[in-house]
Amino acid sequence: MPSPIRRAIVRPPGATFAEGLTTVDLGAPDLARALEQHAAYCEALERCGLALTRLPADSRHPDSTFVEDTAILTEHRAILTRPGAPSREGEVAAIEGSLSSFFRECRAIKAPGTLDGGDVCEADGHFLIGISRRTNEEGARQLAAFLAEEGFTSSFIDIRGLEGILHLKSGIAYPGEGRIVAIEALVTHPALRPFVVLRVDAPETYAANCVRINERLLIAAGHPRFEAALRELGYDTLALEMSEFQKMDGGLSCLSLRF
Repeated sequence: MPSPIRRAIVRPPGATFAEGLTTVDLGAPDLARALEQHAAYCEALERCGLALTRLPADSRHPDSTFVEDTAILTEHRAILTRPGAPSREGEVAAIEGSLSSFFRECRAIKAPGTLDGGDVCEADGHFLIGISRRTNEEGARQLAAFLAEEGFTSSFIDIRGLEGILHLKSGIAYPGEGRIVAIEALVTHPALRPFVVLRVDAPETYAANCVRINERLLIAAGHPRFEAALRELGYDTLALEMSEFQKMDGGLSCLSLRF
């Protein structure tokens, strides 16, 4: 059984949030509503038993609320990423000090490697690493080598040919119990064969980005078929409004670093 998650690092969206990167055309995010949704998200993490480190908003980096992209965390080490979008590079330096308060060892992805945390899905000690528009093969190889030093295994999933998802975790999630949530385009991928795959139907694709926090499963609100399927399997779901973050290619996992 995996160790319980006890802490999370979060950062609210800043005044420049609407200037961030996005590949979807869902309209500009409403900052006030985004702040409300972020506050509800933080409250949900606390209800799941997590102690939060709340970083101040960083308007210098419009995408900085998506803190998950800046690091991969294991029990003993923080691995700093090297974001694939140049405008996001400063986010890593801005969070390194907070991570050093909790992790004695920090490693870092180096050029020419690029890596976004949203491309990394851990499943009980095995890491699924996406090769995407933000994470290249070299970044994935460096991460796999760091993980292997701690005894973890990994496999790669190339999503560059898939439309509609920016990061791997836009299309998969690990809810525990040997299951993988996956969008239709990934359900037959060879890297997912060791798992029982829970298919997310096309109309509810956004719901694939869900997060297991101890005994609860956080899901995006507005996806009743997927939520009902999870509840039938015994998951204790907690639905949260994510509309403003969806407009900026963000999901539930993106908004925190959990450890």
